[in-house]
Amino acid sequence: MASTFTARLQVELEEFKRTGVYKRLNFLDSPQSARVRMEGRGDVVILSSNNYLGLCDEPEVIAAGKAALDRYGAGTGSVRFICGTFTIHRELEAALAALVGTEASLSYVSCWNANEGLCPTILGERDAVISDQLNHASIIDSVRLARTIGKCQSLVYRHSDMADLREKLEAVKGARTRLVFTDGVFSMEGDVARLADIVELARRHGAIVAVDDSHGTGVMGATGRGTAERAGVMGDVDIVTSTLGKALGGAAGGFTASSAALCDYLTQRSRPQLFSNALPPTVAASALAAVRYVTAHPERVARLHDNARYFRGALEDSGFKPLAGETPIIPVILGETARAIRMSELLLEEGVFVTGFGYPVVPQGQARVRCQVSAAHTREHLDFAIEAFRKTGRKLGVI
Repeated sequence: MASTFTARLQVELEEFKRTGVYKRLNFLDSPQSARVRMEGRGDVVILSSNNYLGLCDEPEVIAAGKAALDRYGAGTGSVRFICGTFTIHRELEAALAALVGTEASLSYVSCWNANEGLCPTILGERDAVISDQLNHASIIDSVRLARTIGKCQSLVYRHSDMADLREKLEAVKGARTRLVFTDGVFSMEGDVARLADIVELARRHGAIVAVDDSHGTGVMGATGRGTAERAGVMGDVDIVTSTLGKALGGAAGGFTASSAALCDYLTQRSRPQLFSNALPPTVAASALAAVRYVTAHPERVARLHDNARYFRGALEDSGFKPLAGETPIIPVILGETARAIRMSELLLEEGVFVTGFGYPVVPQGQARVRCQVSAAHTREHLDFAIEAFRKTGRKLGVI
């Protein structure tokens, strides 16, 4: 039986390779920064990182983690409700709530866990959740769990289609709780949720709003407080989930931010919170330092957006057609999966690491290389990458 099972896996892995969805790992041998040392490749400019503010190797962030290692040790050794809650968790959670404009927050070991622990915990058979069509896989799985465990209703509205969302809200008007769940920034498209419209619709229909702002926290808004700041609705979003593993230092961890009552309820009932060790204190301390850095240095957020505008414009001037947007996620559509993968390979040969994505990660015919710009990039880094794009684009007949 074991040999038959292994043989089946091998067949499926070969199919992954044939269709271009097989993920070949690249090993870094330096801190995550604008330019990294890659095993077997030397130094490359990286355009595939979630390190939006360049805080992964910020000295203040690193120093905070080192100090916490000496003070608290390597790990928590327990779940939160037994003996795994440290004072650094309380400090971090207060800072996160202040950053995103809520009363309280609760940290998790990842935003995936935060999302996974939300819908199944707060929604039951008398409730309904309405999810954007392009939401992240962690939201989709959270909804599936809520539907399976809690027997709640679930509906999907067309991406950013407010008329369809209105219809879905009206279809479940008899539900006790109606939760609208959306990404703040959609990671494959680089577009932003129509959050002000979503909040207005939800209020009109007596619903609540949850936003996974993993690609928005530290990124969107004038001071990096997220998609709600950009939309002018800070304090009006009922629930914010997000990550510590992207703009906020890039280590690990996630959180749910909301009312004190909801955070306490999740502490009591959320299964990923109850049955997983707490966030390591070293990670919590680095994240806290990152939050404080973002608050003290809004110019870092401004530099990120300047870099994104510059790079997007340079791609357009070179003949490429990146998807329109205002985020540091800049997808260049190439059509076929094989072409996107080949372009990413040729770019790496030129010293630029950018990832190609094809079906089923993105729709058929919408294969792309997804560029992610950082505040850590200098103009020299970006110009180097643009020249590599021009060279490979001409070689493949893209421009």
